[in-house]
Formats: sequence, structure tokens, C-alpha cells
Amino acid sequence: MSYSLNSTLLLTILLAIGLFFFLRASSKDRTTIVEISSSQQPIKVLNGLCEWLNLRGWKQTGGDFEERILIFKGQVVSSKFLAIFLGFLGGFGSCALGLVIIQIYPELGWWPILLGLIGGPLSGIVYFKKSAREEKFELRLINENENESTFMRLRAHRDELISLENELGEKLQLKSDGSLFKTPI
Repeated sequence: MSYSLNSTLLLTILLAIGLFFFLRASSKDRTTIVEISSSQQPIKVLNGLCEWLNLRGWKQTGGDFEERILIFKGQVVSSKFLAIFLGFLGGFGSCALGLVIIQIYPELGWWPILLGLIGGPLSGIVYFKKSAREEKFELRLINENENESTFMRLRAHRDELISLENELGEKLQLKSDGSLFKTPI
């Protein structure tokens, strides 16, 4: 086997590994806990948050009055466009792997190109199934006095918390430690 075939096979395998990790990352749980405060009264902040969550499609499913917790649930839907795009990428990548295998083992004929018929639909289906899931949004009121400023602990998907801070930050005078806008790298 020549040096160029070895390097081509290595690069093709690395592309397949990259696709695998992209699929894995697309369905990774990104639940984050953040503490926020507001100078407004808790009832006003809670009403604003509940209204915002209802507008975004979240449904209140429960809570605990004694623990001061509200729980909302929402369904995350998969992107059909991204599923189709990943299907094409997986198909082309599998066909490329098949072409490299044909160059290494010419006695197999054209059969390895059919890997594209497996890799394409498989990558699209894996993304579509794994990225559709139910998410939970928990609000916990920390402060005891109803007439002073608000202190809350929120537990939700990182992107939802960023949207909340961007859209309601000024309106409800929300303040956090800013950790949502820092990259984990």
C-alpha cells in the first residue's frame, strides 16, 4: 500500500470520527444552573418569567410551594434541514471511505461505494432521534421576603438561559455573574 493511500485512508477515517463527535455533541445535555438577582419584587419577576416561558412554548408541569420551585417542560424538536444535511455529509463521507477501500483492495470491485447507502441515512436518523427530547426549566426562589429584591436559581438548557438574560435582562433588571456568556474553553 502506497504512502498516499495510507494518508488518504487516515484522513477519511478522521473525517468519519469528526462526524461521529458532531452527532454526539448535537444531542449532548447542556443543562446549566445560574443564580440571578433583580431589584424588582419577586412576584413581578416571576410573572414576567412565566409569561416569557409560556410565549416560548414551555408548559408549567409542577412545582413545590414549600420549596419555592416552579417546573416547566418543553419539547425540543430536531432540525429537518440539519438532519438532511448530515445525511448527505454521512453519505458522501461513506462513499469516500468506499473509494479508498476500493483503491486499497481492488478485488472487492465497486461494492464498498455502497457504504454511502448506510452512512448517509444512518447519520441523519441518529441526529434526528437523539436531538429531539424533552427539556426542563426549573425556577427556585431563594429569598424569603416578598417585599425586597429577588434572588433566584435557574436550572435549564444553557441556550434558554442566555435567551432569557438577553430578552428580559433590562425589562426585569436581571443580573447574573456573566458566566453564561463565557466559553467553556
